[in-house]
Amino acid sequence: TQRVEGRALSRFEKITHRQAMISLYDAFSETDMRDWEKRNRNYLVSLPVQPEYYCELKLDGLAASLRYENGVLRLGATRGDGKTGEDVTANLKTIESIPLSLRVPTKQEIEVLGFSIQQAEKIKEIILHGSLEVRGEAIMTKDVFKMINTKYQAEGKALLANTRNAAAGSLRQLDPQIVAERKLVFYPYDLIFSDYRRSELLATRQQADALAALLGFKKLEHNRLCVTLDEVFALKNNWEKNKEKLPFFIDGLVVKFNDLKLWEQLGIVGKAPRYMMAYKFSAEQATTKVLDVVWQIGRTGALTPTAILEPVALGGVTVARSTLHNFDEIKRLDLRLGDTVIMERAGDVIPKVVSVLKELRTGEEKLITAPKHCPRCQQPIEKDKDEVAFRCVNKNCYAVALRRLIHFASKPAADIEGLGEKIVEQLVSASLLEDAADIYALRKEDLLLLDRFAEKKADNLIQAIAQRKNLELARFLFALGILHIGVESAQTIAQELKRSFTQTEISPLQLHQAAVVISLDQWQSLDDIGPIVAQSLYNFWQDEDTLLLMEKFNRHQLVLMLPATLKNNSLAGKSFVLTGSLSRLTRQEAKDRIKARGGQTRDSVSRQLDYLIVGENPGSKLKEAEKLGIKIISEDEFLKLLSQE
Repeated sequence: TQRVEGRALSRFEKITHRQAMISLYDAFSETDMRDWEKRNRNYLVSLPVQPEYYCELKLDGLAASLRYENGVLRLGATRGDGKTGEDVTANLKTIESIPLSLRVPTKQEIEVLGFSIQQAEKIKEIILHGSLEVRGEAIMTKDVFKMINTKYQAEGKALLANTRNAAAGSLRQLDPQIVAERKLVFYPYDLIFSDYRRSELLATRQQADALAALLGFKKLEHNRLCVTLDEVFALKNNWEKNKEKLPFFIDGLVVKFNDLKLWEQLGIVGKAPRYMMAYKFSAEQATTKVLDVVWQIGRTGALTPTAILEPVALGGVTVARSTLHNFDEIKRLDLRLGDTVIMERAGDVIPKVVSVLKELRTGEEKLITAPKHCPRCQQPIEKDKDEVAFRCVNKNCYAVALRRLIHFASKPAADIEGLGEKIVEQLVSASLLEDAADIYALRKEDLLLLDRFAEKKADNLIQAIAQRKNLELARFLFALGILHIGVESAQTIAQELKRSFTQTEISPLQLHQAAVVISLDQWQSLDDIGPIVAQSLYNFWQDEDTLLLMEKFNRHQLVLMLPATLKNNSLAGKSFVLTGSLSRLTRQEAKDRIKARGGQTRDSVSRQLDYLIVGENPGSKLKEAEKLGIKIISEDEFLKLLSQE
């Protein structure tokens, strides 16, 4: 009764992680690992150290964070996007290997692990009266996966696809009783003590692992300390050969600097830390036959070929289809229907066709031809000479309209919670949605007539839509699905359109009135807007259907919020290009800060450029800038530039 609550939740609440749950860079070869070590040695040139590496099995599950207050589990969350996750405390409590209350070790037990008397006292004090965060991986074992699928098959239920998806899907079940039957296991991989830096209380990652076991967590006995990379390679090769003997799936090792003080010295670059690396096993391969090629339609009408395969087991999952990206890829592979192909799961995740075994051809294979008609609406297909994609040009094509609606509601666009792909398809099938403006006309009584829409679910969706009736202009522009317009270009366009208004909020019709008078040359003069994108923008706003759509948004009282006025215009008129990896900002954060101060970002170096910002491992842009005499600045100099008023 303490682990499994009696009632199901209606939804998960969002939580913000106190420290971001970062992702990892991948290495697939010994060369990758030696390059990683070399980069770190160069970075630590002032600290002549011989690093030791703590190697942990890379478990195939879902990362989770546990927050203990005064020794009691108070919050459990998913990783989410690294900054924001979901509160799944009730689900995590069902995992027997997660202690609801931390075991309090004696000072002697702590001191045996190499801690000083003072450190032991501090650690015990935090466990009893402070805050401790334990991060780790929730997984499903092979035996449990097999047992549950046997049970589900007998009951006529849909089978679980693989252990990774099963673990992730389990933690997102709204009913903890369902989670409990999945019998997940949790292994910790990080400890964060209150406001202390890791190295203030812990010397090494190996020591932290041993302490977690004292607190009541399961320990991966297979984790090992390696003094050199050669030892790391030997360990990785051993597990690559023997991974099937383990009770759970792994896809490599996580190699970490053992000395936690070096974590602070090395820091984070881009999206991931310098001090650890995911050393992946070689991509698993298998052979199978291509039975057919079908064409899927995206929101812009682009057709993507997908290979239908004879089902084949690959890396713990059964693969029956694989994207072929575009028709040029089919020609590059010289792929034909009936071919025997080598399949690979890149990074042990995405299945792809690597090559064709042409020597196995029987002569019965058939050429794959580019489509002439849309597979959904049967209207003609066109291919622009400047693109690789074939497109359905029918604006009323059901498949295109469906994808456009799904895109409009997605997170980077309007971000309407609860309006996912299946719900959109259900609403379209019920003739409740024809275009994005119809979303704002939905009523609770409409939803209650649909299958699986009870009062609470209908209320939640109507409330979520209402909350997005005031929408940032940049989000709206991206949500419209204009061909070639991404998140960044939408922000650029929003800033330009803002010049036409003195108020902070506008209607969709006012937006149209401002955009329709912009000429093709004016669109092309905007930063990062080339001739193809400019033509797409011009065509969109000149189209009569766009006016009708804006009028419809107007009738449903959608309000568009203009970008905030720049509080600091210190970079106005200055242009920047970035090259290499930054350690304290992501590339997108750097671009956002430049634009927030009135500056411009570009993709290529030219004589008109003001600054080249150089991070770690810069590319060819550095040489180009040196030749042209462009001012070159480091990340530190860039941050000083940002701090100027």
